[in-house]
Amino acid sequence: MPLLETSAILPLADPSAVRAVEATGTAGLAWLLVALPLVGAGLLLVGGRATDKFGPMLATLLSWGSFVVGALIVVQLLGEPEGERSLSLQLWDWVSAGDLSVHVGFLLDPLSLAFVLLITFVGSLIHVYSLGYMAHDPHKRRFFAYLNLFVAAMLVLVLADSYLVLFVGWEGVGLASYLLIGFWYQNPEYATAGNKAFVVNRVGDFALLIGMAVMLSTFGSLDYAGVHGNAAGASETTLTILGLLLLVGACGKSAQFPLQSWLGDAMAGPTPVSALIHAATMVTAGVYLIARSQAIFDLTPDAQLAVAIVGTITLVFGAIVGCAKDDIKKALAASTMSQIGYMMLAVGLGPIGYVFAIFHLITHGFFKAGMFLGAGSVMHSMNNGVDMRRFGDLSTKMKITWLTFGAGWLAIIGFPFLSGWWSKDLIIESAFVGEGLRPWIFGGAAMLAAGLTAFYMSRLFLMTFHGDARWEDDVHPHESPLTMTVPMIILSVGSVALGAALWPTGIFNDWLEPVFGHVEHHEPVIPVLAIQVLVFVLMAAGVALAWWNYVRQDVPQVAPAGSFLTRAARRDLFQDDVNEIFLRHPGDQLVKGMVAADDDVVDGGLVGGVTGGLSGLSGVLRRTQNGFVRSYAMTMLAGVVAILGVVWVMQ
Repeated sequence: MPLLETSAILPLADPSAVRAVEATGTAGLAWLLVALPLVGAGLLLVGGRATDKFGPMLATLLSWGSFVVGALIVVQLLGEPEGERSLSLQLWDWVSAGDLSVHVGFLLDPLSLAFVLLITFVGSLIHVYSLGYMAHDPHKRRFFAYLNLFVAAMLVLVLADSYLVLFVGWEGVGLASYLLIGFWYQNPEYATAGNKAFVVNRVGDFALLIGMAVMLSTFGSLDYAGVHGNAAGASETTLTILGLLLLVGACGKSAQFPLQSWLGDAMAGPTPVSALIHAATMVTAGVYLIARSQAIFDLTPDAQLAVAIVGTITLVFGAIVGCAKDDIKKALAASTMSQIGYMMLAVGLGPIGYVFAIFHLITHGFFKAGMFLGAGSVMHSMNNGVDMRRFGDLSTKMKITWLTFGAGWLAIIGFPFLSGWWSKDLIIESAFVGEGLRPWIFGGAAMLAAGLTAFYMSRLFLMTFHGDARWEDDVHPHESPLTMTVPMIILSVGSVALGAALWPTGIFNDWLEPVFGHVEHHEPVIPVLAIQVLVFVLMAAGVALAWWNYVRQDVPQVAPAGSFLTRAARRDLFQDDVNEIFLRHPGDQLVKGMVAADDDVVDGGLVGGVTGGLSGLSGVLRRTQNGFVRSYAMTMLAGVVAILGVVWVMQ
């Protein structure tokens, strides 16, 4: 495949590059993209039980309505000259204080609209799937309201024309994810998982908030045009600090090291939530933030390098964890962490990687959403079981689920000419571009993770659908209803053909060129063909090893103890233990110390001393108020004598 046909960097908001013009025509109705699902969420939540019967279907139709509006806007932009595919839609003024003026507006450009189509199309398919999956849940109306809220918040995030409006969507996604992950809050474990996701994300959100303060103090603006257009005038130190703050914010939302601990626990929510969060929406927000802030990161090599390092660590971290998980959803969650790591590595590589990162993000949205929905289909037929050691031979009972899941499996392991092969291999090849040890470290790690991905995803697929049946006696596997299988079939088509449709044709690269510019061809340190052969060999070895261990060998229904690395991977490489030691315990001690200081110093000393003194003084004064007129007369006489004495002395 062609490698790097991506030149000169043209930052999106740089006045010398792409200028956003006022949106007209269909683009002028872009506010409907957010309004439709937001109205759906409001109607279902406020309408209460009166909307139980039609609410889920209404929410699904409104989500599809957003997709139609987004598709029409894309068609309009395709008819515009390449240099004019950036439209601005101003909605209303929000903040006006002194020289600061912030408005609410949308930026409709190829990058934001690529996300719009992914969010609304995959999100709407998940709505349809949920009609079957949640059919018997008594609270499904509330679930669909939260789904609509999630889609609306994510659309605000990617359509925003300023960091402040982006932050509104950013927090909205955090709220909606908290509500969806903890949807079955009656289970304390699920409620705790929702809280954990919320708290960990607040760490990243706080960093993003500080970053916005830095922008305001440096550029006097939070608009993309004001920040990106003036970035070249800021000092490299300021830009590096800003880039690192944006990276921490991205790590929280995209579950990147060291803020990745919430992702596995997020599987507590209903499976459609896992597909929504882990494929097309929340976890991609961090990648979007870095890509949208290209003008900043291209001017600060240190922050850009930090992005690449974080992505590299996470893609290997997630792959190792995925090798040891027996819970089908948590294995997929580890896979998501790793694949987002590939995207973060790509955007950290600079101009050569932005398009590849977004390309992999789009293809990943299809094959990962399809696999999560496939996992939900398996759970649906296995009495909500998630332990792959108690599955096996489901290919004979669930042929549609097997075929559609298989398409996603082949795509993610990089089987030639499927979607993942086109997108992930481009990132691996670009990681080998550079000088010194850098390409060998980044490229070697990306290639190693590709082999691990082939192993743990083949392990998941084979343990679930092949080998001997290991079901419980009360389990009767069966295929899911059409409302669940049709979305899976559509996503599997994307898993197979989307990469070939977008990349060899040049459509995707041409579409994003107005945003990221055109980058000249770069040769990796080893030939592209050699990289492709090595990646294929590692993929084949990973599949073969999984087949030998989980098809040719008996799979015990109880996981053996395993090596230290296996035990560590089952515990997510001790990420929760590290958080306990370095964050929670010191935090507990800090809070206990502050409480003790409050009790002993503030309440017992300062407040107690003041109140005690006032009480004693009031006791003394109270004795002078005895109610006898003669006492008051004597007091008055004493006062007059004292005043006369003072006057006499002063004379």
